[in-house]
Amino acid sequence: MLRQEKTENVANIKKLFEEAEAYFITDYQGLNVADITVLRKNLRENKVKFLVAKNTLFRLAAKEAGQKELDEYFLGPTAVAFSSDDPSVAAKILYDSYKERELPRFKAFVVEDQIHGPDQIKALAELPPRDVLLSQLVSAVEAPLTELVGSIDGFFRELVGSIDALADKKKSAA
Repeated sequence: MLRQEKTENVANIKKLFEEAEAYFITDYQGLNVADITVLRKNLRENKVKFLVAKNTLFRLAAKEAGQKELDEYFLGPTAVAFSSDDPSVAAKILYDSYKERELPRFKAFVVEDQIHGPDQIKALAELPPRDVLLSQLVSAVEAPLTELVGSIDGFFRELVGSIDALADKKKSAA
């Protein structure tokens, strides 16, 4: 590989590290071409880029992107999945592939500049997608407000009923 080509590859990988919401460092050894093709297709459909490159290129790009702590994970056959959207979607696809074949093996993953070990991937993979989490949050905030409005409405309904009954009583007494 020419030096110019290496420089361009490092720049492209650095851009992926900088733009990604999350990235998953995996060991793809043992996956055959058909398995990798299916995995890439599933990831691509969910806007996740799965890249296999030399560890030297990954190390240089990660350092340039400010992720110096990742050096220890770029050993052996390495592929990185870059997720620009919801990290739980990429984690679920990779984890489902792992459950089926025990491949790819996870080395580490990074979400919001926090490095996590391979043992935590299951927790992220089992999270519902972002839009579901947001709707659950809205429901949790909305429920007490709905109860408050219902209580206030009930209070005023009783108050108006009492005033109407009092007015009817005064009419009938007069």
